[in-house]
Amino acid sequence: MAYNFVLDSHCDTPSMLLEGLDLTQRPERGHFDFHRMRAGGVDGVFFALYTSNALSQDEALRRSLRMLEACYKAVGQAKKAGLAAFAFSVEEALANQAAGLSSVFLGMENALPLGKDLDLLRFFYRQGVRYLTLTHNGNNDVCDSAMKAASGAETWGGLSPFGRELVAEMNHLGMLVDVSHVSDATFEQVVELSQAPVVASHSCCRALCDHPRNMTDAMIQKLAARGGVIQINFYPAFLEASFGKDSAFVAADDRMDALQLRYREAIGAGVHKTEGHSIEALEQFRTEYNAAMEELTRFPAPSYLRVVDHIEHVIRLVGPEYVGLGSDFDGISVAPDGLRDISAYGIIRDELQRRGYSETVIQGIMGGNFLRVMREAELLAGLASV
Repeated sequence: MAYNFVLDSHCDTPSMLLEGLDLTQRPERGHFDFHRMRAGGVDGVFFALYTSNALSQDEALRRSLRMLEACYKAVGQAKKAGLAAFAFSVEEALANQAAGLSSVFLGMENALPLGKDLDLLRFFYRQGVRYLTLTHNGNNDVCDSAMKAASGAETWGGLSPFGRELVAEMNHLGMLVDVSHVSDATFEQVVELSQAPVVASHSCCRALCDHPRNMTDAMIQKLAARGGVIQINFYPAFLEASFGKDSAFVAADDRMDALQLRYREAIGAGVHKTEGHSIEALEQFRTEYNAAMEELTRFPAPSYLRVVDHIEHVIRLVGPEYVGLGSDFDGISVAPDGLRDISAYGIIRDELQRRGYSETVIQGIMGGNFLRVMREAELLAGLASV
């Protein structure tokens, strides 16, 4: 079945929700809100519950639960405003589309909050999480990460024994296995083990940008051979190897990270505590943080055309059925020129049309391919009718 549904498979907006943003309005920072989502013609988006490997398992679990609650609050507000609703299946997403509502799916970025407890995996599935990115930029109890493996600091040589159990249980539940951020060895083992197609929810092509977070041609071919899909990331450093080398940019990016951390700590990691900080101090923190984010937008970034170059590389390698879009919005400090937030999504469709692709192919790239994989995982788990 072909799906005419525009989908972004990875936005880190839950982390921004911990700052108290109202997505039914136009926030003062960030790449996403429901009005800009509509302006970009985007039908659905995956909110990723991201946790850093620098956290303990307990800290990561608490943070995930706070983000989950923030997502339920935000989507509840959006539903009352007639803007959006949750979608926990392809069927629900299509029903939302027919009703004129945008869809919010849930993913989890990093298995760290689960520890070695499959009951926690099942809990998050019941709360609506439909894919799990196995790790982030560090090794965990499940697998090795791309960044650690690149520096020679592997723990498992791929998946851990628990990681193998986890993948099998995800197949049983109908939860997609996400191989973005995993080491090359982890990827090889996942695609051999998983009974369902796997996804890379926000990755690019290593042939065009030699970064360990990106996928080699051989990896993309194996992913496609098993019916999976790679969702192209918008982060300039994954699109163009020359980006981010300027010392002034590095200093500005580091400053933004530090100010963001200070601000989030000051508001109590999402519970908006003001103990120890006056309202005036919080306002000053926010002002400095906003200014630092704005400063980063003034540095040159690769064009949105580079996103389409990565899409086209996948098409030439394995065909158009195995590629889509996973922006990493709200998790990246800089977005491509011409594609600075989700309202600009239509420019990708326009460029694909300009390059001569048919409407059917474009519909798949813009979201249909990912929904196909999601549907196949549902069918394998017995959650959907044929």
